Amino acid sequence: MKITKLTTYRVPPRWMLLKIETDEGVVGWGEPVIEGRARTVETAVQEMEPFLLGQDPSRINDLWQTMYRAGFYRGGAILMSAIAGIDQALWDIKGKVLGAPVYELLGGLVRDKMKTYSWVGGDRPDDVIAGIRTLREAGFDTFKLNGTEEMAMIDSAKAVDAAVSRIAEIRGAFGNDIEFGIDFHGRVSAPMAKVLMRALEPYRPLFVEEPVLAEQAEYYPRLAEMTSIPIAAGERMYSRFEFKRVFDQGGLAIVQPDLSHAGGITECFKIAGMAEAYDIALAPHCPLGPVALAACLAIDFVSYNAVLQEQSMGIHYNKGGELLDYVKNRDDFKLTDGYILPLPLPGLGIEIDEERVIEASLRAPDWRNPVWRHADGSVAEW
Repeated sequence: MKITKLTTYRVPPRWMLLKIETDEGVVGWGEPVIEGRARTVETAVQEMEPFLLGQDPSRINDLWQTMYRAGFYRGGAILMSAIAGIDQALWDIKGKVLGAPVYELLGGLVRDKMKTYSWVGGDRPDDVIAGIRTLREAGFDTFKLNGTEEMAMIDSAKAVDAAVSRIAEIRGAFGNDIEFGIDFHGRVSAPMAKVLMRALEPYRPLFVEEPVLAEQAEYYPRLAEMTSIPIAAGERMYSRFEFKRVFDQGGLAIVQPDLSHAGGITECFKIAGMAEAYDIALAPHCPLGPVALAACLAIDFVSYNAVLQEQSMGIHYNKGGELLDYVKNRDDFKLTDGYILPLPLPGLGIEIDEERVIEASLRAPDWRNPVWRHADGSVAEW
């Protein structure tokens, strides 16, 4: 079997799907994308195409190493996202050829069902209480919300109180009947993270995500020493070589590699194993589309330390497209009491509605995150 063609489709709301074809008619799907940089990743996929055409798709490890190492310059969000989507599609092909789900090829199930959580509240956390009540009716009891709006490097007591009061309202409304993580989204500087986390500690959030940006990861162990709130991070780290430095220095309780950004299934399987050796829980980052979620689940179901799976059904980013819009086997993605079962089909377990994908690709927007500014006019982290 040989690889014959790679085709990319940018689709609403902000995703890109990749179809890899073979000379024996077996097709694999991947999701290589950086939100807001889809065209750049698309070009990177095209530039990697010569490494793949005419090659045996079953040699995933060799193809991965070729894409990673043969270009001399390596790593980073764009290149690793291109590799990630290609890698997902290769695993999809391999599973279909062998007639088995990817999780079986990786050693088989370590759990029977996977706990998921739902986003609530939007970019600027609003109507959180009402949103949680609605999602609870759908069976969710675990959530994540943005912790702050813009926050200056040294901000006011008023800004801190606004963030803390929102969390206090959630605990007051629901007590311990729900759990929630708080995403600082890299909006918070190290000095303010210390203030916020101390103020939030009485409300016992499940975790604080990206308390500071990944480039300030040296603060993770320092923050961990002064709080009992578990620290989660990893969506903006792209290889096991980046993660190993963070694991070595300590501080992380939950690691969140993104299966469409951090080298795909091949790389994230290794990252998950490294995390387990450091007694760090795994909760893959996934505010993306159906193939990304299927890839995450393949890792979740073989990783002992997997504790939570993010999923984007109904997330505030989804304008013009929803996760199941592009899926034929929708029932396999059914959530029951916040859990999802292993996807039963061979490969990644997803049957893509290709006609819908092609149609949607004709009206794909060039999604961009908003540019925020502080009161003084300087650019704020979104």
